[in-house]
Amino acid sequence: MATYKEIFGTNIEVLASDPANPVTGQVWYNSTDNVVKGAAATTAGAWATGGNLNTARRELGGSGTQTSSLAYGGYNGSYQSLTESYNGSTWTEVNDLSTGKTTGASTGSDNTNALLSGGNTGGGGIANVESWNGTSWTEVNDLNTGRDSAAGGGTNTATLMFGGYSGTQLAVTESWNGTSWTEVNDLNTARNYLAGTGENNTSALAFGGSAPSTTGVTESYNGTSWTEVNDLNTARRDLAGAGGSNTSALALSGFTTVIVGNTESWNGTSWSEDTDLSTGRRWSAGDGTTASAISFGGDAPPYSAATEEWTGPGSPLIQTFTDS
Repeated sequence: MATYKEIFGTNIEVLASDPANPVTGQVWYNSTDNVVKGAAATTAGAWATGGNLNTARRELGGSGTQTSSLAYGGYNGSYQSLTESYNGSTWTEVNDLSTGKTTGASTGSDNTNALLSGGNTGGGGIANVESWNGTSWTEVNDLNTGRDSAAGGGTNTATLMFGGYSGTQLAVTESWNGTSWTEVNDLNTARNYLAGTGENNTSALAFGGSAPSTTGVTESYNGTSWTEVNDLNTARRDLAGAGGSNTSALALSGFTTVIVGNTESWNGTSWSEDTDLSTGRRWSAGDGTTASAISFGGDAPPYSAATEEWTGPGSPLIQTFTDS
């Protein structure tokens, strides 16, 4: 039988900590944990525990990646302006929002780039918009239609915001070019407490929500108009989204008639059920990609500080080898 060295050209490494980016098939001895570990390709996605938020809350905003994320706003008995930055292991408090608020549409590519549009400060939907530059929040031009519980996709210079609530469920869609908002074609289905993803203001995906009954309706935006595509497998509201485009997305947790931890993956055509979150919750935040995502905060109930990190199917996942 061939040895590990004969197959891979090297002995098993002795490392004090797990490598940052192991490749499938790599094996090493972790001298701190005193165990042999390896990276195996996953056939299904998997969730792992990340570092807790410093402040538990629900209805917060989130944007970025699994290793460079931003959490802002929320509610835990009062409206929060707190902002926290994540480096892949630890959340650190940074400069606050100008105004404590919940249920705004949150977009951004990492923890140096975010936009929070609309929301609720306790008196209904607002038109206020704040932009994050990596250090502080700045108020920028207001939405044309004030609202809360909308969704969005994009960056702080190119965002699409859609849906929401202002006395009734809305289908209104607005496009942000870094300076001002322009109304564009509406969603086909008016709703709030939906989720969304998108890479900019010309490509987005809207899914789930309350219309006013709980829905699994999914719509794709091509830069001009919305088209209905295949529904979520589990209709729900109060869910989170991740993914970054209208062809690759994750739908995370939410509320049906109970709080659920369902994870579904979108491939541009249909949704597939995958591994549930360890803790089901509603009104959480999510960001990242279908290969590497993050979910944090929410109502579990009542207020959660939990962070979970997603490794998508086919990605290397660290396993510990035992003799049993």
